[in-house]
Formats: sequence, C-alpha cells, structure tokens
Amino acid sequence: MTWLRVSGICGVFAPFFAFALIFLAVASYPQFSWLDNALSDLGVVPSVTAALFNCGLIVSGVLFFTFATGLFAFLGVKTVGRVGVFFLVLASLALVAIGVFPESFGQVHFFVSVAFFVFLPVSMIVIVGAFWLMRQVRMAVFTLLTAVAAAAPWILLVLSRYVSGVAVPEAVSAFAGSVWAVVLSGKMLKQASRSKRQ
Repeated sequence: MTWLRVSGICGVFAPFFAFALIFLAVASYPQFSWLDNALSDLGVVPSVTAALFNCGLIVSGVLFFTFATGLFAFLGVKTVGRVGVFFLVLASLALVAIGVFPESFGQVHFFVSVAFFVFLPVSMIVIVGAFWLMRQVRMAVFTLLTAVAAAAPWILLVLSRYVSGVAVPEAVSAFAGSVWAVVLSGKMLKQASRSKRQ
C-alpha cells in the first residue's frame, strides 16, 4: 500500500511537471510555432530551452514509470492488466528516451518518439479489458474514451494533415494520457488510504 501511494502521487505529479517545463521551454523560444513545429524541436535549441524540455521529459518519464509499476497492485492479478501495464512501462521508458536522445540523434529520436505515442494509447486500450473484467465499467469507459482521444489526433493527421507540424497532436495526445493518469492516480490513492484505515 505504501508503494501504491507513492506511485499514485507520482502519477499526479508527472503530467504537471512535464507540461510546466514544456510551456517554460516554449516561452523561452519565441520562434516556436504550434502549427509548424514538433515539440521535440525544443530539445535541440541551445541553452535553457533544450535543458528545460529534455529534463522535463526525463524526470516526468521516471515519475510515469513509477506510476506504471504501481498499477500492477491496483489492477490485481489479471493477465490483461499486466499486459497493459507492460505497454505503459514501455511508454514511460520511451518518454525518458525522448529526453535522453533529442532530435540531434536522428533516427533514434524518431523511433522512441513513435514508440511513446503508440504504446500510450495501446496500453490504455488493453487496460480497458482489465477494468471490464474487474466490473469497473465507468473506469473502462473512461479509459476507452481517453485512449481514443490520445490516438485520434494522429489518425486525423494521417487522413487530413490539418497542421504542418506535429506539436498539436503531440500535445493533445499527451494531455489525454495525462488526464487519464491523474484520474487513475486519484483512485490508487483512495484505495491506499482505505487499506491504511483498515
């Protein structure tokens, strides 16, 4: 229960830390365009911009990894839940790797970026099955909706190319995953508190 509490706190803090440093990086680089750039472009801007962006992703990725490991206890022994958490762990490691290997690393950066934005919605879709088996229908529906919200910007980009850059789908997808993580972290913290009182 202690680890469940720690992982829940990390799940709440990770998105706020990530977005705070991303927006600080954006603010430090006036040339950045939400319509024409990728967020990762911030990771190769000299001086404070790159430091803010890359450190933000690395630290939030570690926090997200801690959150993911706590889900093993929260989702019980269901195999489908463990598979979903496995993909979430991979997503968190990919998030760390985006900060460690910025755009200057070429194809390595591309692969870890794609891995994060693929593994995140995939993990959520698999976890839908875990919540369904646990008869937590509301959480199953909520997780499904946020998974769709995380994947939709990329599907629409392929179909219509509504922006020339990828910063918008990156931000929308990450925000959807963040909302899900915060809500789920709240559930984990409540369960930890109930178990402590018992």
